[in-house]
Amino acid sequence: MMRHLTGRTQRLLALSLVLTTNSAAVLAAVPDPLNTSDKGTSVTGQPGMETGSAGETHQTAADRLPTMTTQQGMPISDNQNSLSAGPRGPSLLEDHVARNKLFSFDHERIPERVVHARGFGAHGYFELEKSLSDITRADVFQRVGEKTPVFVRFSTVAGAKGSADLARDVRGFATKFYTKEGNWDLVGNNIPVFFIQDGMKFPDLVHSVKEEPDRGFPQAASAHDNFWDFISLTPESMHMIMWAMSDRAIPRSLRFMEGFGVHTFRFVNAQGKSTFVKFHWKPKQGMQSVLWNEAVKINGADPDFHRRDLWNAIQAGSYPEWELGIQTFDEDFARKFDFDVLDATKLIPEELVPVRRVGRLVLNRTVDNFFAETEQVAFCTQNIVPGIDFTDDPLLQLRNFSYLDTQLKRLGSPNFHLLPINAPKCPVMNFMQDGHMAMNNPKGQINYEPNSAGGPRENPVSGFRSFSQPINGHKIRVRPESFADHYSQARQFYISQTPIEQGHISDALVFELSKVKKSHVRARIVGHLENIDKDLASKVANGLGLASLPPAVQAARPTRTDLAPSTALSILKNGPTSFKGRHLGILITDGVEARMVAALKAAAVKEGASVSIIAPKIEGVTASDGSKIKADEKINGGPSVLFDAVAVLASKEGALKLAQEPSARDFVTDAYAHLKFVAYNALALPLFDKAGVTASMDSGFIQLKNPSDAGGFIAACRKLRLWAREDKAKLPS
Repeated sequence: MMRHLTGRTQRLLALSLVLTTNSAAVLAAVPDPLNTSDKGTSVTGQPGMETGSAGETHQTAADRLPTMTTQQGMPISDNQNSLSAGPRGPSLLEDHVARNKLFSFDHERIPERVVHARGFGAHGYFELEKSLSDITRADVFQRVGEKTPVFVRFSTVAGAKGSADLARDVRGFATKFYTKEGNWDLVGNNIPVFFIQDGMKFPDLVHSVKEEPDRGFPQAASAHDNFWDFISLTPESMHMIMWAMSDRAIPRSLRFMEGFGVHTFRFVNAQGKSTFVKFHWKPKQGMQSVLWNEAVKINGADPDFHRRDLWNAIQAGSYPEWELGIQTFDEDFARKFDFDVLDATKLIPEELVPVRRVGRLVLNRTVDNFFAETEQVAFCTQNIVPGIDFTDDPLLQLRNFSYLDTQLKRLGSPNFHLLPINAPKCPVMNFMQDGHMAMNNPKGQINYEPNSAGGPRENPVSGFRSFSQPINGHKIRVRPESFADHYSQARQFYISQTPIEQGHISDALVFELSKVKKSHVRARIVGHLENIDKDLASKVANGLGLASLPPAVQAARPTRTDLAPSTALSILKNGPTSFKGRHLGILITDGVEARMVAALKAAAVKEGASVSIIAPKIEGVTASDGSKIKADEKINGGPSVLFDAVAVLASKEGALKLAQEPSARDFVTDAYAHLKFVAYNALALPLFDKAGVTASMDSGFIQLKNPSDAGGFIAACRKLRLWAREDKAKLPS
């Protein structure tokens, strides 16, 4: 058969594993306990075969392992790549191997989602601000000023429904647009790239990051052997790892994170012309994350922190907003771009293709019933509308194939679209019928088409039409050569971070890998990091206590060092310019000056921030003028980790009592360690002395001598953190 293929296709077949996972090279980089031979791999990188001096092949440990099969017992030749029409062509429906694998995976859990189980949703609207009628006929993008109802569900990926909100994890950002031409589901994440290039690998990725099957833990954590073993053998994941180990994976609030459609989609206009598009959500209140030490403590103090924050903001009328941005480009740009636009592990820097803001998303209503709406909402990437179409991205292709199957299992019926949260808000007319929980069967005698009696018919003019693209290729399981560079954009992301953010990435890698028990897995990851940044690899190796740097993992493509840093990839370079939407915690005692408390609260509210009063007892305190000030939290239930900035306003006697209270001392020490701005009155200093921070008080500690000083403190809080303090605080980030 090989002689009937083109020379290029033969080379692709031979090099497929090297160009994608590069698994054999990875295994060779660090001694593997399964491999008893010290000989290298063959020139093709084919796993399980080694080449001697005369070119003969020898059996390795991999050959002695059992052959993988489907559920029906059929041997599998390739478990890495889905079947496609050519290296960059669409996935084929006849791929029974991938179908078998995804079918089993999709039905593993009932009724909880396999991934994205812990979620929180809200209603709102999308308002178009710039018409896109020139590049798409999608109705939602035609008329400026028109508002389209939406439902948005945010989520963590790895944890179960009962896990905590501040796990280090990717966040789902899924938006259901109820358009006049049907529902459009933009199902994305808060990170623009993904771990894998082909949807066939999704079950393996999720199995690896979930709790280990022999023990049922760790929950909602990637810091364990299975995940990092998988990553160490999957070089295509290294770009995503840089994002996942960055502060992007521990957002301060769902309101303060970006969202991305991840894949390259198509816009199609009324003339049938196609334009590639990538979708971005930009938070209007800027990005913000927490420190790792802070995340750990927030999970203990309030595991529902993100849920409560979004709920409280909407209930208070401080509606979260995002701008919808698009990157659009044509086939010519796609051909010339350094990376393949169909590769979901790659992004297009905003400096090359600017993000054009076209509308705004506003969340203004919480759900009436969590189960009926947030739990029963069903997102499917295949839910698109005329004017929007797919590309041949192999991850997107199999997501389209998998999601419908998942919803059937989870919601128990093919009629899940009839649930109110999933039902379109436009007319639905067809001859579909029956099934569990059928509510809208066709009326009358006719339930088929064509018929002589009338009823709905297809409409060639307004109906959805797939973009007509030529397809020609051999049926093969292979990644295209253009997917083979696994490290260059990972390096670009790393060098785009500020030194503070780079430090957080190295700290996160050291922490995660310190939970890995297998030393050869830790060493392999460091070998990957050497292909990204030598200094980063050295920091992680030193943090782990490695005696020396392991050899760099052999790369399918050398890392490019000519890619320029991108400002858009840094959180700190894109932070907010105000304290709006943030939360101030004010710790007070009996005898406090009521005017000072009122002034500080008023200054925060004027800025657009919310305020919580913390006191020794939940009933509140009696101020110096005899008035009562109600408390929102008792001191041991309102630690400083829950707030963006804090203040301590006390009487002399009250401060002495606080100094004897461990939770009050923690309130101050944590605020210092987490680089927060702290306001205080002079009478509160005994607490600071007892907490051991008096000698370290810096410009982030602002004394309020009279009520007029409150405005200056809130202005200082606009910086959110005093990063200059981080080296002194010496806490893991």
